[in-house]
Amino acid sequence: MEDKKEEEVNQETLDQQEHEEINEEVEAELSEVEQLQLEKQALQEKVVRLQADFDNHRKRAKKEKEMDLKYKSQDLATELVPVLDNFERALQTEVNDESSQTFVDGMKMVYGQLTQALEQAGVEEIEAEGVEFDPQKHQAIMQVSEEGYESNQVIEVMQKGYQLKDRVIRPAMVKVNE
Repeated sequence: MEDKKEEEVNQETLDQQEHEEINEEVEAELSEVEQLQLEKQALQEKVVRLQADFDNHRKRAKKEKEMDLKYKSQDLATELVPVLDNFERALQTEVNDESSQTFVDGMKMVYGQLTQALEQAGVEEIEAEGVEFDPQKHQAIMQVSEEGYESNQVIEVMQKGYQLKDRVIRPAMVKVNE
């Protein structure tokens, strides 16, 4: 009987040891599963961040491309603005004979074509005379005190200003009332 009891005790001890080993294995597997879940979560967060970075880059590239297209003619317009000034000066000269008048009429036609082409590209003259001084569009080169004008009002345009769509190419140089 003692052998039987001893055998039962031994069997219980073995069962207990086996049960403890199984518990340790289960705990080890659970901690491994938890670790894998944490790694999975970290990788998912990284993927989400990378997707957001990619979307931001794509949006930024699209915006830059749109801006490039919108202002593609800015360099050319900047180069042609002084040409417009010279045309206007040339057209202000008075002529007395008919052959010179024909030449001036031809110059007016070329000037008209040039201004029309620039307008189609989005270049327009900045309104200045008689409006309120705007430091974004006007450059004050003189400040005078004259009656009949409001304070901070542009009295005279010394040099025309131009803008391409909503970007100032050259500010208008103006005389402003105090």
